[in-house]
Amino acid sequence: PSPRVSQRYRVDILYEGPNDDECATAIRNCDPNGPLMMYISKMVPSSDKGRFIAFGRVFSGTVATGQRVRIMGANYVPGKKDDLNVKNIQRTVVMMGRIQESVPDIPCGNTAGLVGLDQFILKTGTISNNDTAHTIKTMKYSVSPVVRVAVRPKNNTDLPKLVEGLRRLSKSDPLVVCSTEETGEHIIAGCGELHVEICLKDLEDDHAGIPIIRTDPVVTYKETIQTTSAHVVMSKSPNKHNRLQLVAEPMPEGLAEDIEEGKIAPKTEPKQRSRAL
Repeated sequence: PSPRVSQRYRVDILYEGPNDDECATAIRNCDPNGPLMMYISKMVPSSDKGRFIAFGRVFSGTVATGQRVRIMGANYVPGKKDDLNVKNIQRTVVMMGRIQESVPDIPCGNTAGLVGLDQFILKTGTISNNDTAHTIKTMKYSVSPVVRVAVRPKNNTDLPKLVEGLRRLSKSDPLVVCSTEETGEHIIAGCGELHVEICLKDLEDDHAGIPIIRTDPVVTYKETIQTTSAHVVMSKSPNKHNRLQLVAEPMPEGLAEDIEEGKIAPKTEPKQRSRAL
């Protein structure tokens, strides 16, 4: 269906704010004159070395070159200034394969590329010009990065280039996860051996541009419990005055999903969290 038709029934799923506010109404009507609401889904490497074009879809309003916008990251909370930047769009482009055509503006219902915002968006984000706008829900993928590879530069003096290359790789691929272990190892996690192999090639040839040494791909092994443990395990505090007795039991149905969706989190109100648990 066209954006005008599909956004009428998708707005309740897409928009994280109230369903009757100005932005939700503009998304529902696919209104080019309403407040700007755009979701950045991918960072595409540009012809300028190390720079990226923020690619996404305009759900309402019109995005234009020179426009001053609010860039809301995945961790943005309405009313706070964490993960929020206010910047001007340098260029608005239409992405056509490898070619980018500069245009003055792009109305809602279309996909667009934005130049000059790559330093403020990690992987995904919401762009708006409305001060009260909430974010658009972050995309969830049906696969998770489970195959891990440790990488290090052949020449130790190239370590800063490797770190910068990993940052660029993480930005350009929404599914890859780059992390640093406590041991100092740099880890690349992908969705399969082929995915990791492609990431390593991109890292070596484009993002870092240095020869690297890699370990064999490893899949992290994890196990769980299915019934309540038969034994009660006891532990004493260092001063021997307190005893802790523990029993392991499976998590209730739906708890894992609630934690993943952020309904139950470390920052949740303690009373609310204890009621849910």
